[in-house]
Amino acid sequence: MYTPSHFLETDLTRLDWLAAQNSFGTLVSLVQSDPFASHLPVLYHREGERVKLRGHWARPNPQWKSIAGQRALFIFHGPHAYISPRWYSNPRQHVPTWDYAVTHVYGSVRVIDDPQELATIVTGLSIRYEAGASDPWKYEESNGPQMLAGIIGFELVSDAIEIKFKLNQNHPPENVTGAIKALATQPDDNSRAIAELMRDAMSTRRRR
Repeated sequence: MYTPSHFLETDLTRLDWLAAQNSFGTLVSLVQSDPFASHLPVLYHREGERVKLRGHWARPNPQWKSIAGQRALFIFHGPHAYISPRWYSNPRQHVPTWDYAVTHVYGSVRVIDDPQELATIVTGLSIRYEAGASDPWKYEESNGPQMLAGIIGFELVSDAIEIKFKLNQNHPPENVTGAIKALATQPDDNSRAIAELMRDAMSTRRRR
C-alpha cells in the first residue's frame, strides 16, 4: 500500500479501533493465478504485535481451496470522505482529495474444516453481532451440524501490518480546520467520523 510518511500509523491501537468499528473486511489471495477477494466478517484478536483473524467462507467459495500456504491480505476499511478545496484558506492552490482510514494485515492462512473449531467461530461471530438483541440467535439452539456442513473456516496470523490514516496531515492547520468544520455539517456518518479523526490528528500534531 502506498503510504507517505504523513499518513503512516504505527500505533496498533489504531487497528484495534478499526476492527472494533468495522470487522467486515476484504480477504485477498490468488485463485488460479488471478487476484480473488471475499468480503467477510472476522473475529479479531491481538497479542502484542501479532494479530489473529478468524472467519469462514460459504463452502462453494473457491478461495479456500487454494489459499493454504499463500501469503494473503485482509483489509480493514474505516471511514472515508471527499475533501473539497473549497474548505481551505486558498482553494485555488489545491485539488480535491479523499481522506480515509484503512489497514492491511498480511499473513499465512490456515483452512479450518474441524466442526468444533467451526462452531467456535460461528458462536463468536453470533455473540458479537447479536449483542443487544432481546432474543439473540444462538448456535447451540440451531441446527448446527447441518449448517456447519455448508461452510469452511480460516485463521490468518499476521506477519506484517500497514496502517494508513490519511487525514490532511500534510496541510497547514487552517486547511484542516476548514475541512473539519465542513465535514461536521455533512449528512453522512463517514464525513463526521473523518472530521473527528482529523481533530484527533491535529491534537496529536500540536503535542509533538
